[in-house]
Amino acid sequence: MTAASPGPAFSVHDIPFSTHGSWFGISPVVAEQTYAEDLHLVSHQNGMHAVLRLVPLDTATGDRAAARVEATPGLLSWIHPGGRIDLAYESPDTVRLRGTGIGLRVAAAAQTLTPFSGTYFFPEPVSGGYVFTSYETGRRYGITVLSGTVSDVSGAQALGSGDRGVTVTAEDGGVWEIAVEEYETGRRPYVPSAAFGKVAEAARNSFADFVDAVAPWRSSATPAAELAAYVVWSATVRPAGLVTRPAVLMSKHWMDKVWSWDHCFNALALAPGCPELAWDQFALPFDHQDGSGALPDSVTHSEVLHNFVKPPIHGWALRRLRQRLPAPLSQAELAVAYDRLERWTDFWLTARRAPGAALAHYQHGNDSGWDNATTFDPERVVVTADLASFLILQLRELAELASEVGRPDDALRWTRTADATQAALLDRLWTGDRFVAQAVGDGSTWSSSSLLDLMPIALGEHLPEDIAGVLADRIETHLTPYGLATELPASPHYLADGYWRGPIWAPATVLIEDGLRRAGHHRLADDISARFRALCETHGFAENFDALTGTGLRDRAYTWTASSYLLLAEAHVRGGDH
Repeated sequence: MTAASPGPAFSVHDIPFSTHGSWFGISPVVAEQTYAEDLHLVSHQNGMHAVLRLVPLDTATGDRAAARVEATPGLLSWIHPGGRIDLAYESPDTVRLRGTGIGLRVAAAAQTLTPFSGTYFFPEPVSGGYVFTSYETGRRYGITVLSGTVSDVSGAQALGSGDRGVTVTAEDGGVWEIAVEEYETGRRPYVPSAAFGKVAEAARNSFADFVDAVAPWRSSATPAAELAAYVVWSATVRPAGLVTRPAVLMSKHWMDKVWSWDHCFNALALAPGCPELAWDQFALPFDHQDGSGALPDSVTHSEVLHNFVKPPIHGWALRRLRQRLPAPLSQAELAVAYDRLERWTDFWLTARRAPGAALAHYQHGNDSGWDNATTFDPERVVVTADLASFLILQLRELAELASEVGRPDDALRWTRTADATQAALLDRLWTGDRFVAQAVGDGSTWSSSSLLDLMPIALGEHLPEDIAGVLADRIETHLTPYGLATELPASPHYLADGYWRGPIWAPATVLIEDGLRRAGHHRLADDISARFRALCETHGFAENFDALTGTGLRDRAYTWTASSYLLLAEAHVRGGDH
């Protein structure tokens, strides 16, 4: 068997080093937009918490060794003129570290302030190793020395503030090795599963199998496909806490949740090669659907938030997902999907339609996913054209599902509701040259320079041709050399790092590209796809991007960006066929 290639190199400043299924990563990012000098073990159980600080040491002086960090999907290394340290995942909860020529200090990430918070450290008498217990994550981190010398132990059993940790070194020319395990209360003494080289090889092969499944179409024309796959693979966690299924977090930086529209793009990218994982991504927020039918705003290990919702793109996503899955859903799966999508749609038609209103409304920009878009500047509780458009697509998918599960009366009802919603959208929000937003309170209307106002292009083939043409022309005015600016750059409200007031975002790009293509505007769709792909190939997979410079902004390892690249790259390689 040929050994897998090392895979793409990347900077841990931008992308955490982790593995499929793990709840922790190795990164200098220890809090939101906060970068430490040293790499840390950062856990995402009970939130994002830096637990352990990993400090390479000059064994001659005992000082910190200024080492260069290199990373590929299976191996993380500190490189120093005097030696090196390598780290590989043995399993989702265990990493192995091996060093020669330089030592390693494993210390609590931050000083404790009281006896009841922070990290407690002590030698473990049963295993003979060392344990850090983290108040913040509610987990323990066991250190087992496999070879080498423990040259220093400090802060054992200490309370309050103070440094605590263990230092491992080896004799000149020797090799030291340790294992670090994340666990709950207790486990058997650690026993290595294999030699370090085999552990690293298995990690490489695991990623290689994943990328071969997810992006078998990759070529020199899609140079970022392997790194995009790594971002998705490494951000995946095993079921734990409130996460009911294997889940792709948005990031293993600070955006470490599953938001209830982000997950759709990850599901779509995974569908052909990892259909079970793809279905888990689509289904996860529905596992937390409340009594009204609403999906949560977000789900993570220890928290489900219901204070906002996210836009109902799930009918659009389910139709594309069913097209991309390698096998049709079973009748039982279709019935479950129908029930859940019906409840989600009923929420919008009941809880979010004012008495006598034909169209649903948002209560805040956060509900739209475009939190601070200028569409919401005059008022927040508003009827918008994007929401009506997504509901129309969802209603049409419900009609299709109802037919497939043998409910023809429901199919007719959903079709009629879709037609009535579309008629109301065009009658009440289309002015002849643009869509407007409408206040729920007094019925006043306004337009903005936000790309959000143009999102009805997602209706694609369902739009009248003349309206699609006007929208396409307006969308083109948002194009910069890097992609679609979410606010017109000429707008007085444009902000280079203004979240949804300028930067380029992946979901808007994919929804618009797809709608344009379905409406017959292939040239513009091709252009948008090419610019976004080039943006990712040059600037990575950030949460969003400066529309005028292409610079990656905010969280730099965002999975819906990576998944959107994979979707567009696959379509490009396959000749634009969705």
